[in-house]
Amino acid sequence: MQSLYDIPAPAKLNLFLHITGRRGDGYHLLQSVFMLIDWADTLHFEQRPNGQLSREDLTTPLPADDLILRAARALQGATGCTGGAHIAIDKCLPAQAGMGGGSSDAASTLLALNRLWQLDLSLEQLCAIGLQLGADVPFFLRGHNAWVEGIGEAITPVTLPRRHVLVVKPGAGLDTREIFAAPDLRRDSFPATISGFAADPQAFLREARNDLQPVAQRLCPGVTQALDWLTSLGLDGRMTGSGSAVFAWAPPDMRVPKAPDALQARMCCSLEAHPLAGWAASDSFGG
Repeated sequence: MQSLYDIPAPAKLNLFLHITGRRGDGYHLLQSVFMLIDWADTLHFEQRPNGQLSREDLTTPLPADDLILRAARALQGATGCTGGAHIAIDKCLPAQAGMGGGSSDAASTLLALNRLWQLDLSLEQLCAIGLQLGADVPFFLRGHNAWVEGIGEAITPVTLPRRHVLVVKPGAGLDTREIFAAPDLRRDSFPATISGFAADPQAFLREARNDLQPVAQRLCPGVTQALDWLTSLGLDGRMTGSGSAVFAWAPPDMRVPKAPDALQARMCCSLEAHPLAGWAASDSFGG
């Protein structure tokens, strides 16, 4: 049997997150910059006959019907493919962190199985399947740092300098739905422009924020604990996404002290592109 091994599924950080409004169907309109980092899950693929799909958890147990298997089934359903796969996952990314771990796993699954099953779907075809699984999946499929807006479907590539970043995850996670349902969530940030960001990214990010952070700190005291620990190190922290992880820019030679027991800390580096960028042909960016 043909096999694919050691397929990475990297995390992302939201360098800021503004909520600019809400659609009539309840979906929130957002603006953000997504940055890929080198903290990743690793997925191992082995081909199986007759459409058989199975998953093996090598580390952290996952729900029985997670995004990995859902992505594989969606690819089978969209193509009529009769190929199968056994997928083993070394889950390193924390859950409910706001780092896109599940979406990244789904994207890497689509890219890997598109090759393993020799389907030759284009990037646009994979993105159409991925969007049905989650709004962040197309970002990971396209494989470049990006300005993201709308409900997450409008993705424009941006170039970011290579930076080191200290990421801190409290023990508790956060439920995205609970945050977005909060009555005190700010939903009226003035829309920014990608040209304003591109003109001076550092100045832009100093003024930007994560609109979800005040609600998150109310719901999860661990977020405040993580931010306070970063402050004690002389770093300016901010929450990423809608999960409980926070991050701060850090000097590359910084020696990070042991984090308090309730916190998981990791020094990471930004990525210029996803390790699997180019695995699916495209007429647009990201191929």
